Amino acid sequence: MTPDDFDWLRGFFKERSGLALSAEKQYLVDTRLAPIVRAKGFANLAALVRAVRSDPRSGLATLVLETMTTNESLFFRDKVPFENFRDVIAPALRTSRAKERKVRIWCAACSAGQEPYSLAIAIKEYLLFPADWTIEIVATDLCTAVLERASRGLYTQFEVQRGLPIQLLVKYFAKVGESWQVNSFIRDMVTYSRFNLLEPYGRLGRFDVIFCRNVLIYFDLATKTGVLDRLARQIAPDGYLSLGAAETVIGLTQAFMPLPDHRGLYVPARGGRPLPQGATATVASPPLAPRAVSPAKIVSPI
Repeated sequence: MTPDDFDWLRGFFKERSGLALSAEKQYLVDTRLAPIVRAKGFANLAALVRAVRSDPRSGLATLVLETMTTNESLFFRDKVPFENFRDVIAPALRTSRAKERKVRIWCAACSAGQEPYSLAIAIKEYLLFPADWTIEIVATDLCTAVLERASRGLYTQFEVQRGLPIQLLVKYFAKVGESWQVNSFIRDMVTYSRFNLLEPYGRLGRFDVIFCRNVLIYFDLATKTGVLDRLARQIAPDGYLSLGAAETVIGLTQAFMPLPDHRGLYVPARGGRPLPQGATATVASPPLAPRAVSPAKIVSPI
């Protein structure tokens, strides 16, 4: 692959997905795209790039784009966002949405579904909303392959061991051969669809809660700001935005402000709403998931 090919790919990834690759990341492109070179019978990576350059909107180009996305996830990842959801967000929404009795949640860049399913499990396990409320979880991702996996809700033993307490596993999953599948009543709470965060957001509608975690880190400053400003237009004035541990709105946009003492949690700045009751206090509830589960002893997840 020539330097010109690599520069073209960098521009292609940036334009189509927001992924910002530095000049020294050619090794990453080589590693990620090598399986496509072999599977599609190209002589080398340069031949693959030539094919994509000749038709940047082809199915092959989409495959190349999706292959470069990072799809790392696990259940109840980082724990704190789910504690915030249980202890701050849900109680506030039970009050503010008492008339509508409906809550809309968006998991952007949902990968293979562990995040939206973790939210659905938390809602059921901790009875966060009355049974007659409508809870809609919309999960989107750029990659069609991971969305297909997510919709099936089928995970390996290794995947369910990452962050999922054993008592939640046996309660909300069924053993299927050597794998585990999320029970249908949890899967039915989540709707999956393909969506690019660089596209217009209007068709998605308004959300009460947006989880957009561990995706902004792959964007440059201008793209981060654009995404955050578009998110602000889709979130309710009294809604909540949850970002990854390494992400922030500070220095990027004035559309959101951090919620004091709640890491990674932000609220819209417009409207001058008061912070929810107890927002300045540290969450005292124990974590959703224990750090380790002894195989000989079942420990309560809370």
